[in-house]
Amino acid sequence: MQRLSHSPVSAPGWRAWLIWSVGVAAYMLAVTNRSSLSAVGVDAAERFHADASTLSLFAVIQLAVYGGMQIPIGVLLDRYGARPIITIGMVLMAVGQLTMALSPSIGIALVARVLLGAGDAAVFPAVLRLVATWFPTQRAPVMVQFTGILGQIGQLIALVPLAALLHATNWTITFGSIAGLGTLFAILVYLIIRNHPPERDADVTVNTDTGVVRVVTSAIDTGVGIRAAWAHPGTRLAFWSHFTTPFAGTAFGLLWGMPFLTAGEGLTSAEAATIVSVYVLAGMAFGPVIGGLSQRHPTKRSMALVLPAIAVQMFAWLAVIFSPGDTPLWLLYVLAVALGTGGPASMIAFDHARTHNPTHRLSTATGVTNAGGFIAALIAIFLIGLALDLQGAGTPDTYNLDAFRIAFLTQVPLWLLGSTFIIIERKRTRIRMGLDPERRRRGR
Repeated sequence: MQRLSHSPVSAPGWRAWLIWSVGVAAYMLAVTNRSSLSAVGVDAAERFHADASTLSLFAVIQLAVYGGMQIPIGVLLDRYGARPIITIGMVLMAVGQLTMALSPSIGIALVARVLLGAGDAAVFPAVLRLVATWFPTQRAPVMVQFTGILGQIGQLIALVPLAALLHATNWTITFGSIAGLGTLFAILVYLIIRNHPPERDADVTVNTDTGVVRVVTSAIDTGVGIRAAWAHPGTRLAFWSHFTTPFAGTAFGLLWGMPFLTAGEGLTSAEAATIVSVYVLAGMAFGPVIGGLSQRHPTKRSMALVLPAIAVQMFAWLAVIFSPGDTPLWLLYVLAVALGTGGPASMIAFDHARTHNPTHRLSTATGVTNAGGFIAALIAIFLIGLALDLQGAGTPDTYNLDAFRIAFLTQVPLWLLGSTFIIIERKRTRIRMGLDPERRRRGR
């Protein structure tokens, strides 16, 4: 008879920390891969002779594949565990970057971004799976925040060293070097990471509604798992929280921040890189604070943390958009700090998914949640590029500040839509948990 446990090991040892560290390092490289066009967007536009819509298509295709793969990745994680999924993800990203390094045309480059998005999709949910299986439940909110924080170092790597390497060498060497790192990490992940602690023969599921404990040997029926996850209002709250909080920062850091700051605001590349770096560093600084508050006040997270983070981002952008003349440098730094709240606030969504779903569908629910942020990001990135093109400001030669400001207004409907559903699903979740009384139907 197999020995069952209601949670991961009570005190994680050195092996748990080693496995998590390797997983986080892999995630860091995944973020570098994801952000590899952020600081070199103008170079990419010139290399492929791309207008704004085509340039945004690189990011949109990548994010569309990422978002579309989240639920399949979740199902595969529930079936096979983190080790093989991360390994395959690193291999796909390496192949994608090698293809990008050698691509002679936009069509081949788009294939490269498809491979990159598919590989990237596998890494973060798998690292969250490692947190859930190797660490005690009470540490999960802080561990998830630290995972997200450390992963963002990859964005700094893409922003400064990667851009410097490109300008010191050439396109092929730069993206070929990232491909080589991906290959090395695929080997490292396969050799070190294990799906679950050695004292356990398999993952254990605890049904959050009934308390029933059983050993997980394979995923439940895919359709049933997805429907069951989405049926819980806590999962829908997680989805909309992740939909609404990080997309503005993703659009800014992944593609449009550097062109806006350099070609729009007239800053030097160094000044623009500093502002984008402040956005990343602010997110890293806010992470432990928001993680600690989330852990202490689990029933107030949406109203006290998620919605305020959305409001701060929206009002900071509106202040920049409606600023007369050139935006003051200090206000651009305020914008960067405000956008930095989005990433840590989005991590709260994974606490919702973990809290309201049994382990056998944890990764499926995580996939549903993670898809939300990237669906919103690809919509935002595409709309910004489309708005620039419609204004006749779609190439590096025609970028201008007024066009960028109008383009960034397309984010406002996404914030309003997501905030509305957060409020709705929060109420339904609290009713499901017994924290609020259920409304009586009229006429009864």
